[in-house]
Amino acid sequence: MLQILRRFDVGPLKIHGKEGSRVVVRQKKMKKEKKHEADGSGCHVVLFPCSLKGNLNSMLKLAQLLALHHLHVTFVNTNHHFCDFQALSQTYPTLHFKTFPHAFLHNPPSGDHSTAELYSSMNSHAKPLLTHILLSHNPTLTCLIADGFVAALSAEVADQLGIPLIHFRAISVSSFWALFCAPILFQSKQLPITGDEDMDRIITTLPGMENTLRCRDLPSFFRGTQSHLVNPLKSMVHECHQSLRAQALILNTFEELDGPLLSQIRLKFPKVFAVGPLHSHLNSRRECDAKTTPSTSSFSEVDTSCLTWLDSQPLKSVIYVSFGSIATVTREELMEFWHGLVNSKKRFLWVMRPDMVVGKDEDSHDRVPPELEEATKERGFIVGWAPQEEVLAHKAVGAFLTHSGWNSTLESLVAGVPMICWPFFADQQINSRFVSEVWKLGLDMKDVCDRHVVEKMVNDVMVHRRDEFVRSAQEMARLAHKSVSPGGSSYSSLDDLIQYIKSIGQENNKN
Repeated sequence: MLQILRRFDVGPLKIHGKEGSRVVVRQKKMKKEKKHEADGSGCHVVLFPCSLKGNLNSMLKLAQLLALHHLHVTFVNTNHHFCDFQALSQTYPTLHFKTFPHAFLHNPPSGDHSTAELYSSMNSHAKPLLTHILLSHNPTLTCLIADGFVAALSAEVADQLGIPLIHFRAISVSSFWALFCAPILFQSKQLPITGDEDMDRIITTLPGMENTLRCRDLPSFFRGTQSHLVNPLKSMVHECHQSLRAQALILNTFEELDGPLLSQIRLKFPKVFAVGPLHSHLNSRRECDAKTTPSTSSFSEVDTSCLTWLDSQPLKSVIYVSFGSIATVTREELMEFWHGLVNSKKRFLWVMRPDMVVGKDEDSHDRVPPELEEATKERGFIVGWAPQEEVLAHKAVGAFLTHSGWNSTLESLVAGVPMICWPFFADQQINSRFVSEVWKLGLDMKDVCDRHVVEKMVNDVMVHRRDEFVRSAQEMARLAHKSVSPGGSSYSSLDDLIQYIKSIGQENNKN
C-alpha cells in the first residue's frame, strides 16, 4: 500500500496509525538527508597548513569560507601560535581545530636557511601526526586540503590512505610559476646565478613572464644557485611539481590580477581555483551572512592603540611601515630606515616587533639618536604588532612600506594603498617586481637600504608621484572588490570549488 501511495505522491497525513507515523519519520529523515547533501554539511574537509604565520593566516581564511558554506572543516594547527580559536568555533559551528605539539620547530623561520630547516623538519616529523588525524575521520572524510609547502608529504599520505587531495598555495602565483619553471631556466642557461652575476640581467625564457624579471627579481631561493642554497631551491621546485599529484590547486589570487599566469598554470594543472584575495573574499561573504559576526584570526597579539593615533592624523598623511612576522633587520638597517622616515618629514606608523632586529649589541641597541627620538614623538607611532587590515583601510594611511609578503601585498592592493617594497626572502622579491613594473602600484627598493633612498621613495609615493600611484591602486582595488562580489571571477571560482568538494563527497558515498 505504501508503495502505491508513494508512487502517487500522497502525503503522509492521509495515512493513519503506526504506519502513518513511520512514513512521517521516514520522510522527515529523507528531507534532512537531502538538505544535508545540498548545503554541504555532509562533506568533511581537513586543512593542513604549513606552520609559517603567513601560510596559517591565509589558509585559516579559506577554512572560514568553507565553513560559511556549511562544510565541516577541521583545521590542523600547532600549539605555539596565538589565535582565538574558541571565538572562531563559536562563529563557525562547523569549523573545528586539531592541535598537535610543535616539537619539530623550536625557532620561527627568519630566512631561506631556517625555512629550509622547517621544510625538512615537517617532512621528517609531521607525517605520523597528519596520518593519525586523517585516520580518526576516515571513512567520512571527503578530502584533504594541504599546503603546497609540504606537497610531497601530503600526497604520500593521501595516496596511502586513499583520500582525495587538493593543494593550496599561500605564495604568489608568479613565485609558484617561477619555481615550477626553474628546470626551463636551467635548460636555457638562464640559471644558475653565480656569486659575481650581474643581478640586473634580464630573464627571457620564463613562460608568461618573458623579459619582465631580472635575476634579482627571482624568488630568493634562486640566488647563489651554485652554493649552499642549491638544496633549498631543489626542494621548493620539487614541491611545486609534486602538486601535479593533487586533484586540484587553490590559489590566493584573482583573474584580473594574474590572468596571464593563470592561463600558463592551467596548461599544467587542469583544475585550478583562483579564489583570492581571501581576506577580502571572506569579508564580502561574511557581510552577506547575517548570522556570522566578525571574529579575530590573528596569530599575533595586536596593539589597537595605533588606530586611535591614526584617528587624529590628517587624510592620507601617514606611511605605514611593517616588515611582517618573519623579516629581520640589522641595527644598521634599522637606523637607515629610521633616518629616512624622519628625514622625509612624513608621519609614520611603524610595526617594530621585539624580535625584528638581529645581531644587536645589548649595550647600544636601546640608544636611539636624540633627533630620531624627538621626531618620532612628533610625527611617529611605534607598536609591536598592528591590526593590519584595519590600518590599511584607515583614511589617514597614504602609503605602505612593506616586505612584500603575499598577504601584505594583497591587503594593500585591496585597500588601494600604494606600496614601497623592501623584500626580504622567498616570494617577496618577485612580488615587489610585479608591484612596481607590472601592476604599477608603487616602487621597488630591493637590495638597497639607504636613508637617502628611503627618504626619496617616501616622498615620491606620498607627494611627487602620488596621483599616479593612487589612480593605479584605486583601480586595482576596484577590480579586487569586483572579483569577490556576486558574479565576480573569484566569487564564481569559490562556488565551483564548493561544488567540486561536494561532488567528491557524492562520489565517496557511491563507493
